[in-house]
Amino acid sequence: MSGNIQLLSDTLAAAKAEDRSALIAYLPAGFPTVDGGIAAIKAVLEGGADVVEVGLPHSDPVLDGPVIQTADDIALRGGVKIADVLRTVREAHAATGKPILVMTYWNPIDRYGVERFTAELAEAGGAGCILPDLPVQESALWREHADKHGLATVFVVAPSSKDERLAQITAVGSGFVYAASLMGVTGTRASVGAQAHDLVQRTRATGAGLPVCVGLGVSNAEQAAEVAGFADGVIVGSAFVKRMLDAPDDAAGVEAVRELAGELAKGVRRQT
Repeated sequence: MSGNIQLLSDTLAAAKAEDRSALIAYLPAGFPTVDGGIAAIKAVLEGGADVVEVGLPHSDPVLDGPVIQTADDIALRGGVKIADVLRTVREAHAATGKPILVMTYWNPIDRYGVERFTAELAEAGGAGCILPDLPVQESALWREHADKHGLATVFVVAPSSKDERLAQITAVGSGFVYAASLMGVTGTRASVGAQAHDLVQRTRATGAGLPVCVGLGVSNAEQAAEVAGFADGVIVGSAFVKRMLDAPDDAAGVEAVRELAGELAKGVRRQT
């Protein structure tokens, strides 16, 4: 069975045709529970997100800040497994018809088996993976299996990335490029900053034509509108997780992330 890379590409193209950025949301699987996480992801998509990244909780994250680390810890203590991540992808896609990616560090995939993981992600209706710690020069095995199963390979670039490296990444990546707006870990910020704009321009200058979506630091409609003014997609993670953590109960958390998705969806439609 083929994955949904084409659905991802079509979704990003449709947003561009509407003269707006796509809204890409992130929530980890298994948080606060597997069923609760699925409900939250469905709510975010119903609230206005175009795409969702399902986080595969990891005990030693390198990109995630304290908010997402807290959620990952809750999920891991709850016993979340890769099978639960795949179930989350399957149910979220089946319920909404929207593209669902997995964001994961490399080690869990390596241990699970690349062929097994890509085949099962495609079977679940997944659109691909974001792999923040997989070096592009070591990605051939992953890309071979991802291509075979119709899955996107989304690499992460940072303001420190040299132009030569950006060209290497855009030459072999697919789906879109995840542009980290600043150096550091995930989390909400008071300002997204000019570094993100420069990184988007440099990534586009490679000429590969991949959409460039910006994450790290966006937490409200105003920031979403700012980033939407220069990026193809606006990625929001910690703000959704924080709404869940701050909610008095799981049901309230689901409604809180639905509401935030709606606010951010309006933000990407009123670019500044």
